[in-house]
Amino acid sequence: MLIEGLIPITLFICIYLAIKAVVDARARKQLVQSNGSEEMLRAILEGEERHRRQASLRWGVILVALAVGFGLLEAFNWQDASPGLFAILLGATGLGNLAAYFLANRKS
Repeated sequence: MLIEGLIPITLFICIYLAIKAVVDARARKQLVQSNGSEEMLRAILEGEERHRRQASLRWGVILVALAVGFGLLEAFNWQDASPGLFAILLGATGLGNLAAYFLANRKS
């Protein structure tokens, strides 16, 4: 039952990512063909690379924080869906976002 619900969501995500990749590649191609200055192109590409690294850092920290949250749920043997369970997971996600924010600002 759960798998049947995940298939359309996964399909939608895959289609979105494929379209995004094509649009990004086309935008880069047009940027290169526009004969813009070398410095402008380099600045744009470096900005994109920095954004990609920060996104990876953010998701890494968030997923680690969620793993800690799930570990706490397992340690306390909480298995029923309750407000406390959701509070721990949402709190772990929020702490992960805050930690990623502070890490990104410290590196900049």
